Amino acid sequence: MGSVFIRFYAELGDLLAPERRGREFEHPFASGGAVKDLIEGLGVPHTEVDLVLVDGRSVDFRHPVGNGEHVSVYPVFEAFDVGPVTRVRARPLRQVRFAADVHLGKLAGYLRLAGFDTSYRNDWSDEDLVEAALREHRIILTRDRGLLMRSAVTHGHLVRHTSPRQQLSEVLERFDLWGSLRPFTRCSLCNRPVERVRKADVIQDLPPRTAHHYEEFWRCIGCGQVYWKGAHYRSLERLFTLGQSPSGASSDDR
Repeated sequence: MGSVFIRFYAELGDLLAPERRGREFEHPFASGGAVKDLIEGLGVPHTEVDLVLVDGRSVDFRHPVGNGEHVSVYPVFEAFDVGPVTRVRARPLRQVRFAADVHLGKLAGYLRLAGFDTSYRNDWSDEDLVEAALREHRIILTRDRGLLMRSAVTHGHLVRHTSPRQQLSEVLERFDLWGSLRPFTRCSLCNRPVERVRKADVIQDLPPRTAHHYEEFWRCIGCGQVYWKGAHYRSLERLFTLGQSPSGASSDDR
């Protein structure tokens, strides 16, 4: 058994014990083991990593680590190119589409309202989620590190926040999506597009107070859900416009 010297940069430090953040530390590791095993053994999913340097040289996940080598691990660079080095995973997906795990239903709804194609089921297994993400070229969103450590997973993000609205801002920041928002163009329930409709066409489905106070309506082309510019709409509109996280969770986060 030998040892290596390793450092995790930027937000990857959030996944480590406090005493290991922002510094290089020595870690026991069998000489010849893959650098991917080293990284994930320390609790960092491979989907969070985009660049690994060993003694200053870029390597892929299969690189066998030698005794005494210095390993530098950098986070995913979705928003810019890191140049002619060996990236340890596939290039970012050209079309950003998400698959959220069973614990992120509220986030999935918000992403849909922001205009992003987001697949979600409250009953699917981890195997179903991974299979769907690979088949449909989606980025997996989860708070489960183990899920992202599966070798089949190519694109994913470990969601840090617990408040759904803070999770939304986190994902938009992480994938540099503030400029790609298309608010209120998708149904929060089924992910299908919504279209504007006449009030007369949906009035039978409206609560009396809503029918009295509002004149503009939209309806999902899939499930038929009706939308209007109520308090929830205005609250999300402010979030999308400001491009920043709220100071705290609202009643919609409960």
